[in-house]
Amino acid sequence: GSMDGDGAAAQRYTEARMSKIALEMLRDINKNTVDFVDNYDANEREPLVLPARFPNLLVNGATGIAVGMATNIPPHNLGETIDAVKLVMDNPEVTTKDLMEVLPGPDFPTGALVMGKSGIHKAYETGKGSIVLRSRTEIEETKTGRERIVVTEFPYMVNKTKVHEHIVRLVQEKRIEGITAVRDESNREGVRFVIEVKRDASANVILNNLFKMTQMQTNFGFNMLAIQNGVPKILSLRQILDAYIEHQKEVVVRRTRFDKEKAEARAHILEGLLIALDHIDEVIRIIRASETDAEAQAELMSKFKLSERQSQAILDMRLRRLTGLERDKIQSEYDDLLALIADLADILAKPERVSQIIKDELDEVKRKFGDQRRTELMVGEVLSLEDEDLIEEADVLITLSNKGYIKRLDQAEFTAQKRGGRGVQGTGVKDDDFVRELVSTSTHDHLLFFTNKGRVYRLKGYEIPEYGRTAKGLPIVNLLKLDEGESIQTIINVESERSDDAYLFFTTRHGIVKRTSVKEFANIRQNGLKALNLKDEDELINVLLTEEDTDIIIGTKFGYSIRFNQSAVRGMSRIATGVKGVNLRDGDTVVGASVITDQDEVLIITEKGYGKRTVATEYPTKGRGGKGMQTAKITEKNGSLAGLMTVKGDEDLMIITDTGVMIRTNVANISQTGRSTMGVKVMRLDQDAKIVTFTTVAAAEKEEVGTENETEGEA
Repeated sequence: GSMDGDGAAAQRYTEARMSKIALEMLRDINKNTVDFVDNYDANEREPLVLPARFPNLLVNGATGIAVGMATNIPPHNLGETIDAVKLVMDNPEVTTKDLMEVLPGPDFPTGALVMGKSGIHKAYETGKGSIVLRSRTEIEETKTGRERIVVTEFPYMVNKTKVHEHIVRLVQEKRIEGITAVRDESNREGVRFVIEVKRDASANVILNNLFKMTQMQTNFGFNMLAIQNGVPKILSLRQILDAYIEHQKEVVVRRTRFDKEKAEARAHILEGLLIALDHIDEVIRIIRASETDAEAQAELMSKFKLSERQSQAILDMRLRRLTGLERDKIQSEYDDLLALIADLADILAKPERVSQIIKDELDEVKRKFGDQRRTELMVGEVLSLEDEDLIEEADVLITLSNKGYIKRLDQAEFTAQKRGGRGVQGTGVKDDDFVRELVSTSTHDHLLFFTNKGRVYRLKGYEIPEYGRTAKGLPIVNLLKLDEGESIQTIINVESERSDDAYLFFTTRHGIVKRTSVKEFANIRQNGLKALNLKDEDELINVLLTEEDTDIIIGTKFGYSIRFNQSAVRGMSRIATGVKGVNLRDGDTVVGASVITDQDEVLIITEKGYGKRTVATEYPTKGRGGKGMQTAKITEKNGSLAGLMTVKGDEDLMIITDTGVMIRTNVANISQTGRSTMGVKVMRLDQDAKIVTFTTVAAAEKEEVGTENETEGEA
């Protein structure tokens, strides 16, 4: 057979002979080391078991099904298994953990990787368990800069041809994307299974999908069932080793007893020959005087007190053995046999010598046949592939419409435009719906969804479905269990590397603020969690991720702002109400809040498309709870403030109108002016359209003026 599923040649074409290591299974079988029974027709005798000079049950493993029973024992490395046997013999109190220091796990002939050791320990301890086998792979880069996946080892018992066919079928069914070709380049030198990857695809993501969907990753279930003393039993590793050691002790004792009896029989004969040689003239006279062999044998037995076997040996002795040299050889052989008999008797009398013989012979087998481990045991438990492992990490935009439709967009779909550009249709809206929230994130980052009622929900970027630029998206109620009248008010990105020392800073429409440790939001139930306590029909409008000694700036609809250090707001519990952050004028509401430093710039955009940048130093730090200072000159021409945020000056700005038009422009294209000025035109709007939200994203590598999907508008 082969890894490609080829069967063995027909019986008429095959011949077989036992390998050298196979002969070790039979060594000393002719020395009465094991019991024999009649075969099926009583014409032959066959051994009940083999002497087995190495623990074959573990080294070669066993797989089979009988009547109501099945066994599945993996193969192990010969040298490691022998070391484990010796360890048990030297230290009967050894534990499974100690055994795994010398026998860490199975060693499969096809190599591959074992992911984690906990399954091995359980199987060795109880006789049952499961491990994950994963193909050994490499990711190569071609001369053209593309990637390819190369498999050099497959899991045990995996058919390479079937894996090839399965991958091709997955590609045809579009269950795996990004693969351009699959070919088997294996030869006599080894396995080389190549999977070509598209230029813009992630080889690691494709590989994780292959591990999940194909036999490039498999489970091996331990079921260490064996027949012990005629009874089927589930055996632990220690029990198997103990049974083997007891078997070897019996084999060595029976072999020693056999050798001793054989030596004693030979010494008995030689003793008779020496007596005959010492009285050779009398022996010759008796033989010549006797008429028959029987008469001569009887006379010899009577004269020299010999046994029947001794006297027969004398009669069978050739005349040439009467020489002095032959007499010396017989004497030497007799002396050697006496020493051997004494040594064999000592072995039978001392169990420690039996144990040492077993260890010495195992060392000999290890020296002659031992080899290096093929299967690598991976540290740590990597026993399952989460959804995240199967999804490429990428920068994305998350949009949420006023009517609650959410979707994920690839940031690469939007290229930067000059200030005043008409924009690209970035989201599909119908009737009076419009995009209200826009967040730049990664597919692997956590997103916290805060509702107008002060509750919080959590999703990962990849859990939000991806849609085309003009699609409406999915109603968010399909993803989050929102209560009646509850809607998502703001979304923030919690980066996976964010420190637990960070805080969440809450701002409400009525100017209430609160600071709470992010650790209080580590475990969020599926039905959400209360983030803060709201009063007097107030609602949450903004949440910021902050750290110690951070300044906050809050902007209002009437064009006022206030800057204060967040330390002015003491840390509060998750369900606390908060304190006053800004003292609002009648009719005014908060439209934005942001973290600010003196190196930042304050960016404001009005509802009618005007905007400006102002250096942060023009916004001095004040106390919490003041009315604030003028941030923008609000007129009928430019409209109320749509939002306020801080920028570094090198970002791109994504702006969305209530008609669903989106524009991307570099922040540097917006003029830098004083704090109380009106600003410049940032985006031309359709009649009656207004800006509802904006956010920053990483700057694009190059700018383009317009795109082929422009949406007209006018100031």
